[in-house]
Amino acid sequence: MAPMIYTLYGFAIFFFIFWCGLWLLHLIAIVYGKWKLHNRDTLTPREVPYAGVSIIKPLVGVDPNLFVNLETFFTMNYPKYELLFCIENESDPAVMIVKKLLDKYPEVDSSLFIGGCEVGVNPKINNMQPGYACAKHEYILISDSGIRMKEDTLLDMMHHMRDDVALVHQLPFTCDRDGFAATFEKVFFGTVQARIYLAADLLRINCHTGMSALMRKQLLDDVGGLRAFGCYLAEDFFMAKSFTDRGWRICISSQPAWQNAGLCEVTSFQARLTRWAKLRVAMLPPTIILEPLSECMVIGMCASWAASLLFGWDSVVFYMIHILLWFLLDWILLSIVQNGALTFNKFDFVVAWMFRECSSPYLFLHALWDPTIRWRSRVFKLAWGGIAKELKSRIKY
Repeated sequence: MAPMIYTLYGFAIFFFIFWCGLWLLHLIAIVYGKWKLHNRDTLTPREVPYAGVSIIKPLVGVDPNLFVNLETFFTMNYPKYELLFCIENESDPAVMIVKKLLDKYPEVDSSLFIGGCEVGVNPKINNMQPGYACAKHEYILISDSGIRMKEDTLLDMMHHMRDDVALVHQLPFTCDRDGFAATFEKVFFGTVQARIYLAADLLRINCHTGMSALMRKQLLDDVGGLRAFGCYLAEDFFMAKSFTDRGWRICISSQPAWQNAGLCEVTSFQARLTRWAKLRVAMLPPTIILEPLSECMVIGMCASWAASLLFGWDSVVFYMIHILLWFLLDWILLSIVQNGALTFNKFDFVVAWMFRECSSPYLFLHALWDPTIRWRSRVFKLAWGGIAKELKSRIKY
């Protein structure tokens, strides 16, 4: 009987300490986010000339906001950059969109690459390879199709590229859009995602999503260029890892990445979250235990039981206070990341927040149940360590 009691107390102590650690992450994210994000001091004039940047834009298909999103890259306030648009299929309607912009802004150094180059299983790497091979500047910015830039976004990113930094990426966030799905996305990126990103940046932990990432090209070339990461689906994580393994730093810029996809649906976003969870599990197996425990509802139940066993506190009252405080801190963090008035009220936030917190454990279990990854018309399976194998080849016409 005694070993069982000791085991229960051991679990209770672990859960309570883990719970305290999550509150510390909350506070770190809020304080660091208030200092780091939307900091105009980062845009002080430089004495040295600005280095050139080659911006690679991999495109597949068209959504209603594609034209306006791409146009923001032609109007940036940066002295020297080139735009390299990469489209795998010549019949893709994105080709017409890009050609219209090339005609509209002939003064901007820009090129269109069609056809891709198969260097691995990663479709994004294959699509970008021709553009990367022709990039002429010392810095590479890989930017997803749904990203919207401000005039000074590239300036802000380059100001964070210090002598010891190899990669500057942006905190994922979303533009203001209407509808519950848009609110759901903004709540996710402005709370749980922002908390992880900000704490990881301060603690210098590799937590990188490559939707908008500025890198030193020479450091990529030293390990074989983009093609060296073609065997991974989470190429962004392994690019960052290759830098940190060589002693370089990665950091976030002060401006978030403004995702502005024209199509916004709850089911498609949940599929995206599930795919990310599958990648994390394959790359970092400890997330199988740690990630569910970091969720508000799960750790709240565990900590409530632990507090009842260790201190005799009322577990129901403890759980309700836990949820209320978590909710309030998430609202504060979201307001910091937004840096302005939110487009939805507190009731909308409550509904979206509860939906995210309650659905997240289910999505994670679904990711464990079905480890295959579906990416558009292709199906992949990940081995431990993140190396991908395609299970279903593309249909070629």
